[in-house]
Amino acid sequence: MNKFFIMLAHTYMNRLKSKSFLITTGVTLLLIIGLANFETITERFTGKESEDNQKVAVIGEQEGLLGPLQGYLDNQEPSIELAAFEGTKKEAEQAVQAGEYTAFIEINKSDGIPRATYYANQIANTSISNQIREALQQVKVMIAAEQAEIDPEVFQQISAPVNFETVALEENAKTEEELSEARGLVYVMLFIMYFAVIMYGNMIAMEVATEKSSRVMEILISSASPVAQMFAKIFGIALLGLSQITLFMVVGYQAVKMNQDTLTGGVFDYFGLNNLEISLFVYLIVFFILGYLLYATLAAMLGSLVSRIEDAQQLIAPMTLVIVAAFMIAMFGLNAPDSGFVTVTSYIPFFTPMLMFLRVGMLDVPIWEVGLSIGILIATIVLLAVIGARIYSGGVLLYGNSSSLKDIKAALQLSKKE
Repeated sequence: MNKFFIMLAHTYMNRLKSKSFLITTGVTLLLIIGLANFETITERFTGKESEDNQKVAVIGEQEGLLGPLQGYLDNQEPSIELAAFEGTKKEAEQAVQAGEYTAFIEINKSDGIPRATYYANQIANTSISNQIREALQQVKVMIAAEQAEIDPEVFQQISAPVNFETVALEENAKTEEELSEARGLVYVMLFIMYFAVIMYGNMIAMEVATEKSSRVMEILISSASPVAQMFAKIFGIALLGLSQITLFMVVGYQAVKMNQDTLTGGVFDYFGLNNLEISLFVYLIVFFILGYLLYATLAAMLGSLVSRIEDAQQLIAPMTLVIVAAFMIAMFGLNAPDSGFVTVTSYIPFFTPMLMFLRVGMLDVPIWEVGLSIGILIATIVLLAVIGARIYSGGVLLYGNSSSLKDIKAALQLSKKE
């Protein structure tokens, strides 16, 4: 057992001090801090546009249109101020180029119906032009209704959006608001699970391949059993991942706490970060750990079959494709979590960590279904651990161009000779 902890500590410290790990961790921390301070950073570099910079000049046949247009624009963000321009089109162009106006629009009428042309220095940013287009559309509809002599009250009733509500009949079903919040939060957590499993699984495979390529494995085999080595690497990388994720969470929490006044509403509300459910985090931890153990065992087994670092990526490619498939199904399931396809695939062990977590977060799943999926997943992990230990025992003795899954048979034969 003492040798096991020595190898675990060696794996942990070796990866912790590696340049790639330190650079990845540092870049991710900067990204987290940057996202939490995104609004502040944006304001610092670009500054908030003043009302003068939001002015749009209006030329042409603008009689009776400026007031209604401004009325529609006042209810939108960012605020846009329309100003009648008495000069010529050429003078309006010069005023925009001089920075007096953000843009100008030229309005013409055909049978009383307005049409406009938008002019700006750059038209890549369409936020202002889209708002003006929408406002002009509303004015056009209003004028057309007046020309058709439609009663204003009748027209208002026709234009008003239909009152449509959704109500779940099941007693414990989530409301539409809760479902929207859960969808955003599950989306974020699925990304975390996806990248973490791929990253740490690759670490394990590369760790084994690195030791084999440097012939360190021959020394390790003589001092400890291959099974102990495999699980030392699995738990060593797991401890590394736990340390990294904990660091991300602590820094992220502090960054959000320092900017909680600006991180309200909008995307922050959409992702459900204002109404976090403890049970969802419990399920996240459970499925994350089980998913890690499943793919980590598989990665260690595959990593033991290669003798060169270059071959490791090629051999674990099928495992990566399985993870990608699970993620793609989960993305589909975000809009249809109760579909039969998502339900059935959530019981397939390699898909369970993401898909069952998706269902738990989006639906009111019976506890026995969650327990059944966890039981199947644990049984699969144990089976993979037993088979993987045997393959690992023989795989670490394989040298040469071992980059095919056919080498599993050779590894099993070598393990029987021990």
